[in-house]
Amino acid sequence: MKNPTTYKTIQVDGVKIFYREAGPVNAPTILLLHGLPSSSRMFESLFNRLSDRFHLIAPDYPGYGHSDWPNPKEFSYTFDNIANVMTHFSEALKLAKYTLYMSDYGGPVGFRMVLAHPERVEKLIVQDAVAHNEGLGANWKKRREFWANRKENEEALRKNLLSLETTRTRHVGDDPNVELYDPDLWTDEFAYLNQPGQIQIQSDLFYDYQSNVIAYPKWQPAAGY
Repeated sequence: MKNPTTYKTIQVDGVKIFYREAGPVNAPTILLLHGLPSSSRMFESLFNRLSDRFHLIAPDYPGYGHSDWPNPKEFSYTFDNIANVMTHFSEALKLAKYTLYMSDYGGPVGFRMVLAHPERVEKLIVQDAVAHNEGLGANWKKRREFWANRKENEEALRKNLLSLETTRTRHVGDDPNVELYDPDLWTDEFAYLNQPGQIQIQSDLFYDYQSNVIAYPKWQPAAGY
């Protein structure tokens, strides 16, 4: 391949951050932020298609993929904190200007980065990330109950969030053409979610998702809403 993907790590705020990189360094940069509960792996096929025209960088958040998974007692799994780490990551790589590609959880992380340093972001690409209450459908009713009373609703949330059925649905949805989907996508993800420490990491971050809803009015001008 002319522009093969390389797999690297860098220390940021005391945490080892894994990232994928491809494409000419003098080409326009796209910084890609992954979703729940994926990692930079979700962009692998996109790297193959775009690395001849763009400089692509996709990190794994702390607690995800091949980055360090700090103990939740020692690291705050909040969107504010992860956005700070990702901002410092971009600074460590000396990314002065970039297009920000935000998928799912990448939205809450990315919008915080935009508000902190709007001068660095040339364009936004938003995939399955919302900045308004209307984007949260009926399935968020139970999730809002978890925010209102974490202790009472945590066991049910964990069972749902970490189940094989829910993991599969995140990839297939209600598409009847299931033969088009590689089952490794959800079986690998299910195995990852059931690694030691993941249940607390994902639960903490999901509880903090309510901070995003509060911040939507601040994000909407940046998103053009």
